[in-house]
Amino acid sequence: MNIFNIQNENEFNDACLDAFKLQSQTIPVYTEFINALKICSDDIKHYSNIPFLPVSLFKTHSIIEDKAFADVVFSSSGTTGDFTSKHYVHDIEIYEKSYLKGFEHFYGKINEVCILALLPNYLEREGSSLIYMVEDLIKKSEHQNSGFFLYNHQNLFDILIDLKTKKQPTILIGVTYALLDFIEAYQLNFPEMVVMETGGMKGKRKEMIREELHKTLSDGFGVSKIHSEYGMTELLSQAYSKGDGVFDCPPWMKVLIRDTNDPLTLLKSQRAGGINVIDLANIHSCSFIATQDLGKTYDNGSFEVLGRFDNSDIRGCNLMIV
Repeated sequence: MNIFNIQNENEFNDACLDAFKLQSQTIPVYTEFINALKICSDDIKHYSNIPFLPVSLFKTHSIIEDKAFADVVFSSSGTTGDFTSKHYVHDIEIYEKSYLKGFEHFYGKINEVCILALLPNYLEREGSSLIYMVEDLIKKSEHQNSGFFLYNHQNLFDILIDLKTKKQPTILIGVTYALLDFIEAYQLNFPEMVVMETGGMKGKRKEMIREELHKTLSDGFGVSKIHSEYGMTELLSQAYSKGDGVFDCPPWMKVLIRDTNDPLTLLKSQRAGGINVIDLANIHSCSFIATQDLGKTYDNGSFEVLGRFDNSDIRGCNLMIV
């Protein structure tokens, strides 16, 4: 089944069962994990019963199908001395198709939008899956002003004013602290622009609650809502929020919530717990990931991120303390 053609819940479930059957046999770490749980793969009939691999294993093991090679190895950010997660990506074209189809699912054709990126901390290190994605989206946008901005805020401001005057559809993707740095020096009133924050303060600023942060950014850029992206090194798909911190997944991705005291038990909607992610684009690694994020889902499949487990490290995925 082509995962990017999934139309309904039954097709999603069938694709999950196919992925689980394959990965339970071809991903050595996942095979060991399933065996340790004494789970018989033949007994799994629905994706809600599939065991989710702890994301921390990406720090200590190569999560890739047996004897496969990696086109690209993505790595997470981390403080000195920390082990960083590594995602061994066997087929980079699947990632490229996933983020492009995901972006266009939520925001329309890429060649109709100007993409601006304010991601200094990501640009200053190697191995970022976010930079790989944004760089390709910039290229595919085909707009002369699309591009990265490191600390040249005056140039960014001038371009934004020009884009507003020309009524050009524009998306500004930025790490939170860099967006705050920008609006402390420059104020805009560009209500048609999409401002998308992707990540926290990275140790540069004091963390803020989401409502306060989004109001500050909304006022500074002159927009009604702040958009967000939820992704991480260990995934090849992204969820997006168009405001209020509520995220939606593309059809080949789903978030479930697990009980924090019993990780094999899933919770009903609107109950807080650990975030489990199904990412069918992870076909050559593991599509079933138990993250260290806390959240809750809603009946329509959307979800919120509420924080992180205590004592877990801060990584490159989107997180607001609420």
